[in-house]
Amino acid sequence: MISRLLPHSVCSLILLAHIALCRPLDTSDAVCQRLNNDYESTVFLPSASGYSEISTENWSNTADRTPSCVFRPDNAEDLSKVIRQLQKNRTKFAIRSGGHSPSPDAANINNGVLIDLAGFDQVEYDAARKRATIGTGLRWGKVYEELDKFGVTVVGGRVLDVGVGGLTLGSGLSYLSDMYGLACDNVINFEVVLGNGTIVDANQGRNEDLFWALKGGANNFGIVTRFTLSTYPVPQVWGGIKVYSIDKLPVLFKAMYEYQSVAVKDPKANLMLQGLVSKDTAVALLNLIYLAPEESPEAFAPFYHVEPLSDSTKISSLTEFHAGQGPTGFPPRVDWRSTSFTPDASLYEKLSQLSVESSALGSITNVDSGVFAFGMQPISTSTIEAGFARGGNALGLQNTNQTWWVTDAGWAKEADDDAVHLAVMNMVDAIQAEAEAADAHVPYIFMNDASYDQNVIGSYGADNVARLRAVSAKYDPHRVFQDLVPGGFKLPR
Repeated sequence: MISRLLPHSVCSLILLAHIALCRPLDTSDAVCQRLNNDYESTVFLPSASGYSEISTENWSNTADRTPSCVFRPDNAEDLSKVIRQLQKNRTKFAIRSGGHSPSPDAANINNGVLIDLAGFDQVEYDAARKRATIGTGLRWGKVYEELDKFGVTVVGGRVLDVGVGGLTLGSGLSYLSDMYGLACDNVINFEVVLGNGTIVDANQGRNEDLFWALKGGANNFGIVTRFTLSTYPVPQVWGGIKVYSIDKLPVLFKAMYEYQSVAVKDPKANLMLQGLVSKDTAVALLNLIYLAPEESPEAFAPFYHVEPLSDSTKISSLTEFHAGQGPTGFPPRVDWRSTSFTPDASLYEKLSQLSVESSALGSITNVDSGVFAFGMQPISTSTIEAGFARGGNALGLQNTNQTWWVTDAGWAKEADDDAVHLAVMNMVDAIQAEAEAADAHVPYIFMNDASYDQNVIGSYGADNVARLRAVSAKYDPHRVFQDLVPGGFKLPR
């Protein structure tokens, strides 16, 4: 009937449009073959030498996947062209900076394209403006090494092997945060490839809404290729790790409460209290750092009466101190989970018991190579206020002293993944229940320590979630980073 009413040429156009709309999209394998033809030196098909190593270049084996290919660009222009192709074909992809997240699919993918950003590996220092521009594919150890040549540093990761991109876009806690804020608060400019391939800058003068959203918004808006960060003089520091027998936990938790309860906290002082339990080991660890060459500063006085088993504290460079941080010899599969609360003496007393007596503990340590660890990370109001002073971020943080808790688990075999994940979840749920009972719970979930099934961005608050959705609709109207990038912490629907 339609052909009788319309001219033949119009009918032909309608038919062609129908065919185009109904044409099946290319498989990810076909897309990868085209990418290999166009960018042979930076595309790795499964048959290529180096594919296996690059596709599994993750800190935890829980993140290992089998992508259809790996694309490793070294410039924003090539990345822009490839993003346009992926968007046009609706091909799913993942984005990897350092690959430190243990979350499945956060930085890897099956049956899709893995965009590995290791080619963005430059550090450029501008002494006149006291800023450094850093490639998103770098790890913090290389960043610090390069900036040490100029006697400066940036607010970055506490563990040298962590990638720049994931940490900064997830907020980024640093031992310098009490003085200067989180890593994301210290970004002056983001260079971003959007879902339509456009390359833009986001800063306080251009694309200000995107600038705000990227400070905690993860991979929801584009691919950041370069960060321009404020730099600061690099100090000599006093710090190291004190190791205690596990029976010292109650007195260490009590000291932590005292440390967090001073009227005016010394912003040069920072620490992390940890516990580590396996079938063979049970110890507490206190990571201490003071951002000046002053031995045993008064800020840590609440801890000095507790006798350690060993003590590595000394005066050193900041980079040397960082080199002594982070887990060594941890099992190959990892999960972690986060919750937050305000300091409370009765809560800390209960947590000192729960952290070593929970029934979930055995579910972790009884599996092959099972290791349980926890970390208490004190966050002062000066950290939060520094973020406000630098234009704010998307995190929705309450301006109060608080603790960001993380539970870690390590193990050897994939068959134990579900059981360990459930045990970690049960332990953190129990801790959160105790915090809620003490009226100390803080709803914020620290993304860099969160597990894949936690509603991290939802914890930023309804108003911030609404703003983030609006930014996504404006800069990614085709929902490339919501629908085609399945991994990472997505905007709540």
